[in-house]
This record gives sequence, structure tokens and C-alpha cells, in this order.
Amino acid sequence: MMDFILLLAGAACAAIGGELFVRGIVGIALWARISTGIIAATFAAFATSSPELSVSVTAALAGTPQIALGDALGSNIVNVGLILGIALLIAPLQAPKDAFKRDFPVALLVPILLAVLAQDGEISRMDGAILLGLFTVWIVVMVVEVRRQRSAAAAVLGEKQHRRSLIESFTGMIFLVLSGKLIVSGAKGISAFYGIDPFIVGATLVAIGTSAPELATVVISRLRGHDEVGLGTILGSNIFNGLFIVAIAAIINPIPINWAEVSLGLIFGLITSVFLFPLKKGVIEKRRGVLLVVLYGTYTAVLLQRM
Repeated sequence: MMDFILLLAGAACAAIGGELFVRGIVGIALWARISTGIIAATFAAFATSSPELSVSVTAALAGTPQIALGDALGSNIVNVGLILGIALLIAPLQAPKDAFKRDFPVALLVPILLAVLAQDGEISRMDGAILLGLFTVWIVVMVVEVRRQRSAAAAVLGEKQHRRSLIESFTGMIFLVLSGKLIVSGAKGISAFYGIDPFIVGATLVAIGTSAPELATVVISRLRGHDEVGLGTILGSNIFNGLFIVAIAAIINPIPINWAEVSLGLIFGLITSVFLFPLKKGVIEKRRGVLLVVLYGTYTAVLLQRM
């Protein structure tokens, strides 16, 4: 019973945190003379992915890095298939050109790169170092873009709005991180009771739980008309999960690969990312939402059948 209470409390924290976080991020972006898409792809994505980082490090230290890999792959599929699918069911998304040129290729590369590194049956510490190096390169590119935007932007806004935005975003982040921890605790308790395989636990219950902050951020940003915040958060979160979190887990404890389980996550991760690409005028059509949700449902059904 307590595990279900934790899930409900986590959902409430996600709703509160998402509202505050989106408002704060937009205000910070205006004050700092940086596009909201970049703020979302870095600061927002890293903050909303903190539950994944916490779970993955804990799992790797406990000798079950499969949970870390399952959580990272599962969360990426949840982010695109379920969360962006739901956002698209509300209305079409306008995809900023710079975000897709910069972030989409990297997000698309993540499952391909993980598949290549896992060919020998393990994601080793050296593989982790390679992933971490690529993540660093992406961060450097983001920093260069930030410097370019700041040099071309107008004067900053008032100090009062700056302080208010910082308070809103920081408070929202606390609620989002708390929501992830509560939901993960509830999900892990429920899964332990039923004795489910570690990778499947990570790829389903834990992945959905740790993606609660992204869900709140994306849905609220969609309702508030800030498409670039939701999209940037998802793309940045997937890059953070695939390159940084898997890297840290592998460096702590090399991850053994069960191809029957991992290949499914890699394939669906790639397919959902491809379906995200806008075909015309930078718009991701509403009908893609149905396809993405169906893809996520198919992935979950196939994964559970392998239990």
C-alpha cells in the first residue's frame, strides 16, 4: 500500500515542479539572452534526468548495472514514445531548426553507438570513457552556441525577473527530483514484490518512474505554448541518459549485455527517434503522437512477454 502512496505523491510533485520549472526556465533564458531550447537541452534535461543518474549510480555500485542500462534505454523510449507521443496528441509540435541540426543527430547516434560498443557482450570501462568523451564534445558545442547567442542578443532584463525566475526554476527542480525519487521508490517496491528481472525492472517501472519529471515538463510546456522547452528537454535528456549516465555506470561497474533484452531497447530507441524527425516546415504532426504511443505500447508488450 505504501508503494502506491509513493507513486501518487511522486505524481503530485511532478505536476507542481513541472509548472514552476517551465516558468523559471523561460524567464532565465530571456534574462541570459539564450534560447529556451538550449536552456532546456542542458539545464532542464540534466535536472529532469537526475533520478536516472541517481538510480544508475546506485545500481552500478550495488553490482546490478543492468538496471542502469535498462533504465537509460527504457527512459529514452519513454521520453520519445510515451511523453512526446502524449504531447503530440495535444497538438502538433514546432521544432526549432537549430535544435534539430545540433541535438537530433546526437540523440539518433546514441542507440547506434551503444549497439556498436556492446558487440563484444559488455559495455566496458573503456566504452564508458568513449561515451563520456562524446558527451563532453556535445557540451563544448553547446557552450560555443551559447556564446554566439549572447553576443548577438539584446540587453538583459531586470534583476527582479532574474531572481524570480531563478527561485521558480530551483524550486521546480527540487519538486521534479523529489517526484522521480518517490516514483522510483514505489516502482522498485512493487517490482521487488513480484520478482521481476533487473533489466526489465529498469526498462519499464523504473524508466517510467524516472521519466516523470520529463513528462511534467513536456506536458506543461506544451500547454503553455513553449514547444522548444519540451522538445529540448527530451532531446537533451536522451543524450544525457545514453552518453553520460551509461558511461558513469559502466566506469563504476562494466555492464554485461543480454542481447535478447538489450537489442529490443536499442531497436525501438532508434525507431522512435527516427519517427520524431519533422518532414516539412519544422512541424511534427499530431498523427505522429499516435504512432509513437503505439510504438511504446508494442515495445512494452514485447519486453514483458520475454519475462
